[in-house]
Amino acid sequence: MYQLSILFLKFIIFSMVGYVVEMIACAIVDKKIANRGFFCGPIIPIFGVGGLLLVWILKPFYDHVFLVILLSMIITTTIEYITAYILEKIFHNKWWDYSKEKFNFQGRICLKNTLLFGLGAPFVLYVLDPYSTRFLIQFENSTLMIIALIIFLLFLLDLIYSCVVAYNLRNQLIVVGDLKNDKIAKIPGMLEKMLRSRVKGVKKFPKRLLKAFPTLWKSHPKEFEIIKKINDNKKKNKKNAKKSKKNAKK
Repeated sequence: MYQLSILFLKFIIFSMVGYVVEMIACAIVDKKIANRGFFCGPIIPIFGVGGLLLVWILKPFYDHVFLVILLSMIITTTIEYITAYILEKIFHNKWWDYSKEKFNFQGRICLKNTLLFGLGAPFVLYVLDPYSTRFLIQFENSTLMIIALIIFLLFLLDLIYSCVVAYNLRNQLIVVGDLKNDKIAKIPGMLEKMLRSRVKGVKKFPKRLLKAFPTLWKSHPKEFEIIKKINDNKKKNKKNAKKSKKNAKK
């Protein structure tokens, strides 16, 4: 249990460091700061999984830096491709798209990221892993396990909420995609009524998700325009209802 706690906390540390690196890199390119992750919290689990796998697989090659870089390119690129594929199949969205990058494959992976991941591997293996281990073993067994349990529960809650949000978004896109056609669109209010009846219980997704993954909007522009119009109409109807209630009281 103690070793499992250390492993999980390392996963969290790697995920948080990856989140910071991703946020800084994107802020430099986009010239603005945004929460760059599927989760609400400051973690990107793909970096946590990748970091643990790098440490586990590359330990035998510890003294061969160039081999570490080469193997890490293969490992991290494979993880990124598998993650992209799974997320697309589950949530019906393309969470990132490298189609405009040179030497990309299906828009899921690209050479630039592969090289960057490879160059970052020595930092994980020679700096982040040993220092995180030294930091964690300072705690007593019981304290470390309590900390790991609390963080795990928070992680689990964030995972559940984030999946629900992504699933709500997926539902809305699928329904709008099914209903979207010229005949329905020309009938005033028809699309909104049909959408409401088809997605009862589906809550509005937060805008944070679109800021974190800009390609979501680009991959479904028409669907998102329709969803935005429907949400705007809902807001207007609520405002009008409040005004009518106030006028009735007067």
